[in-house]
Order: sequence, then C-alpha cells, then structure tokens
Amino acid sequence: MSIALPLSRVIDLTDPVGNRIYNMTISEARAALASGDSDAVGRIDGEFALVAHQGKSVFLARTIGRLLRYFIAKYHDGPILIVADRIDAIRGKLADLGLADQFHPSYTRMVPAHHVLRIELVGCPDPSPGYARFFKPARNTQPADIPAIGARYVAAAHHEIARWLDRMPARAPVGVAFSGGIDSGAVFLLTYHALLQRGDSPARLKAFTLSVDGGGPDLEQAREFLRRLNLELFLEPIEVRAEQVRIDNAIRTIEDYKPLDVQSAAMCLALCQGIRARYPDWKHLLDGDGGDENLKDYPIEDNPELTIRSVLNNSMLYQEGWGVHAIKHSLTYSGGQSRGYARTYAPVTQCGFEGLSPFVCPAVIAIAEGIPFIELTGWDHQRLYELKGQVVAAGVKAVTGFDMPIFPKRRFQHGAVELPSALFPSNELAYRRVFQKLHDSASV
Repeated sequence: MSIALPLSRVIDLTDPVGNRIYNMTISEARAALASGDSDAVGRIDGEFALVAHQGKSVFLARTIGRLLRYFIAKYHDGPILIVADRIDAIRGKLADLGLADQFHPSYTRMVPAHHVLRIELVGCPDPSPGYARFFKPARNTQPADIPAIGARYVAAAHHEIARWLDRMPARAPVGVAFSGGIDSGAVFLLTYHALLQRGDSPARLKAFTLSVDGGGPDLEQAREFLRRLNLELFLEPIEVRAEQVRIDNAIRTIEDYKPLDVQSAAMCLALCQGIRARYPDWKHLLDGDGGDENLKDYPIEDNPELTIRSVLNNSMLYQEGWGVHAIKHSLTYSGGQSRGYARTYAPVTQCGFEGLSPFVCPAVIAIAEGIPFIELTGWDHQRLYELKGQVVAAGVKAVTGFDMPIFPKRRFQHGAVELPSALFPSNELAYRRVFQKLHDSASV
C-alpha cells in the first residue's frame, strides 16, 4: 500500500469552495484523481481544480473554469510542491517558508485544462510531468441541422445556469456581464428563463453593461437588445472613468501579458470594481466567456499562424492551443483559453464574486465539439463566422421562446469605450515590460 507524503511535501493553497461538482463529493473526486485513472476523472461532473497524491506521485487536474498552478521548491531534505490558482500565492508561500530566493514567475507551471498531470516528487533533477487527457469529446457527432444543434447546445448552457442557481441562497441577486452580444445575450436570456421556471422573481436579475467615460457602442447595443424584447428595465450601466482602466492593474490581476487578454481583463476588472463599489454585498455574476471558442468565432485572418483548415481540423484548438505535446505549448501558461480564461476568472475572483461562464463547462464544450463544422461551412470563412449567431439564436428560441437579436461580433475592449487605442498600447512588448516590472518590484 502506498504511503502518503507528509502534508508539508504537498501544500495545496486552492480554495475547495470554488469547485462545483454535482455527482460526487470533493473527497470522492480527489480519490478518483489519486487513482491516476483519467477515465475516472472524466466522470467527475462539474468544474474543478483538484490536487491528490499517492506516495511520491502527485496528480493535478482542472477544467477551464478554474485556474491551477504549481511550483516545485527545493528543501534540504527533499522537494516541496506548492499548488495555487495564482502565481502571487505561490510566491507568498515561498516567502513564508524562507525560500523566496527560489522564485521566478517563469518557474511556475500552469496545469493545462482537461488533462491529469502527474508529477513524481523524487528530488533533483525534477522529472518532466506526464499528461493524460480526461476530457475526450467526440467530434462531428451531430447532424448538419442548425436548429437541432442550437437546441442541444443552448439547452446544455441553460442546464449549467439552472444548477448554478440551485446552489446559491434563495433570492440572492444575480448579475450578468452584458454587452448585448451573442454570448452575453444568450446567458442573460437563459438566466431570466431559468428564474421564471423556478418560480423566482426575475427582479433578482440585472444586466450590467460597462461604459467608459459614457462612451462605447456596447451600451447602446445592450439597450437595443433588451428594448426589442421588452426587457430594458433589467439594464444597469456601470460607468467608469478612462483613468480607472489600467493595463498595469489588469496585468497584476491576471498575471499574464498577452495583449488581447490584458485588454479584456482591464475591462472586466473595471466592470467588477464598478459593480462592487455600487453593491458591496453582491456575490453572483455570470458572463459569456467561451462562446467564441466553442463556435470557432475568431477572425482567422488576424492570426498569421492559423488557416481555416487548422481551426476546423484541430480539436479544441481555441480552448487548449496546439496541445500539451506541441513545441508551442507553454509550461508556464498552458495554451488557448486554458491560459486565457484568467482574463475573466482573476478579475471576478479578486473582486469577491462567484462567477459562472456556462460556455466553458465541459458538458457544453462537448456538444460544441460534436458540431460538423466542415460540413456546415464548406471551409468558407464567412459561413463559419455566421454560424455562431445562427446556432445560438436557434437554441435560444427553442429553449426560451425569445427571438434573440443578433449584432456583429465585437470584443469587450472595443465595445465599452469609444477609442480603445487611447487606452491600450498596440505593441506587445509594452505589456511584457509592465509584467516584468511588476515582478522586479516584488509587486505581484
């Protein structure tokens, strides 16, 4: 029988309250992980970031909706593994242990979503971790029928919202980060519908829309979206000043430097801080992050590394990047939305909210992966970009009865302000320099 390492050898700083597991206890989920059986981990229903160990083998696993990082510290009698959702938490624990001189942000590692990561704590030299996929959605399993696809996809998102509502106190207020775009629009309408189905008052619900210096097209779009459905009373603008949107604050919050993620995080942080200032006790906040990844709705032309064939032929490319065994995979940051979800997770968490992005839940991603994208688009860019609106609108109609307005795609950082270029540097090096400066000054 394996003898567990002393607790001091594995320091788990993650908050178990952040796990949402619906078909077993946290202890049972950890036991499944400790078995090293990726299929057993794949049967865990929900969102989680888990740590377990047997003997000198340590296992870590996460879904996209939770972040998980680790660091192997050297001690006089052997290695110590520190696990947390944030780099600064790892740094703080090293300082507590008198090991701060071992820290560098690039020495931390991010657990890639949807994989069981196995580490052997055997001392120098540290062996490379092993990866076993636990989330294995089948591709191209659905008929090329947009209404049928939409009904399944949106029903799955609705199910995630409904059972999230089940876990919160009765009559607790619920907010949606809302731009009137396809994803936030669907989340708002599904939440509204779920509240009505439960017999709850929809007065619990607000649609929070960010506006910087009173500008940005999102506010008018959000108002028009709700006006068409006679739901405008739910709109609540959150107005902030431009000087409150700072990339250094965003970089410090998400602990990353990729420009588009930093820009999105800066807006998310401003929105969350604005809500928190107005409602000190507000806790529950939904958003639509993940919808673009699921329906592959990014302009391929903006990325010289991508072609429509690479996007449609590679499973979960936008969610996971090129894969854990690819040379492009970053050990420090993982890849795709597995890395990028920090743009939402970190601002929401740091501002004291319990968040849900239903489109990053495995059950929803699995249905999206079953869509026959090639058959529906014929490798045509424009047909691919139009597909998301068609699928989601059809699904919202099937689930809620609403004819959801569809507006052109626009990023968060482009919709909340009139001139994004006035707030954000265009040179990626500027973001890297801020990131490095924050670490050099011990501010992270």
